[in-house]
Amino acid sequence: MSILRMPAVKAETGHRSHASIYTAITAGLFTKPVPIGPRSVGWPDYEVKAINTARIAGKSEADLRELVNRLHAKRTDALVNV
Repeated sequence: MSILRMPAVKAETGHRSHASIYTAITAGLFTKPVPIGPRSVGWPDYEVKAINTARIAGKSEADLRELVNRLHAKRTDALVNV
């Protein structure tokens, strides 16, 4: 697994700005970033790929919100299993 920084996330998703990604996060359509340093964040690559795959498959916004919730839960589950 790798963690993608903002420029890579924008390139992968087609978002043109930081603001559009954070708007999607607020709407529940994209996962929240993970801290990777005191002033930097990123996204696990598998989360970005899962969201892109769902969009390509034509999933609804409700489906995307459910996916985002599952991805956030997977983060928590991963901590429990460490």
